[in-house]
Amino acid sequence: MSGAILELKNIESSYGPVQALRGVSLAVAEGKIATVLGGNGAGKSTILKTISGIIDPNKGQITYAGKEIAGWEADRIVRAGISHVPEGREVFPLLSVEDNLRMGAYTRSDRDGVARDMEAVYGYFPILKERAKQDAGLLSGGQQQMLAIARALLSAPRLMLLDEPSLGLSPLLTKEIFEIIVRINRERGTTILLVEQNAQMALKTADFGYVLEVGRIVMEDTCANLMQKEDIKEFYLGMKEQSARGHRRWKKKKTWR
Repeated sequence: MSGAILELKNIESSYGPVQALRGVSLAVAEGKIATVLGGNGAGKSTILKTISGIIDPNKGQITYAGKEIAGWEADRIVRAGISHVPEGREVFPLLSVEDNLRMGAYTRSDRDGVARDMEAVYGYFPILKERAKQDAGLLSGGQQQMLAIARALLSAPRLMLLDEPSLGLSPLLTKEIFEIIVRINRERGTTILLVEQNAQMALKTADFGYVLEVGRIVMEDTCANLMQKEDIKEFYLGMKEQSARGHRRWKKKKTWR
């Protein structure tokens, strides 16, 4: 893809003897939002963990900003400009909100820049400023998700990896989180790769999408086009007007490429 900041080519990753990714190739254009859709166990989170260095790929290439990063240590990848917001938030519950945010900036030495970014994330998430001295473990689930995203922003990333940001949140909070994701992308120019089970919200938010099935990319297109595909309507958007013939095509996977 021309203008891609991130490219995966034929990535294979495993958890011990279990192969989770089977020849995954995808690209994310700089300054855009891309999403990966798929059911539980499809391998969505494994893609993000492989990019961020939590898992080393068994095979394939990962190119970020023109550099091959497969096999790099996770802290080196953060320093290069990739920040990962994991599924389940994983805030430090016994540290204050402010200290959690400062942990996000541990790779940085530009104090003035960190201070500016701290104020910027408080602008995105005013509730975090109100509760800056409160232990993160006392925040609600939605507030912890805000904190996890804000903490990632403190590393000043060019690319953010977001893993299920709507998990466990109400529809209202989900809408608020996704509105902020769009603001971050537009106002800061941050490229975003989003893994999300809320397909409708993901497709409305992102520019380009991939569908993952049992560790393989089986469909890719602009999100506008994906939302019009009968298979996506039926299996991800809950719309039932798909024909029996379309259902058979999905089953046989003849129309996914």
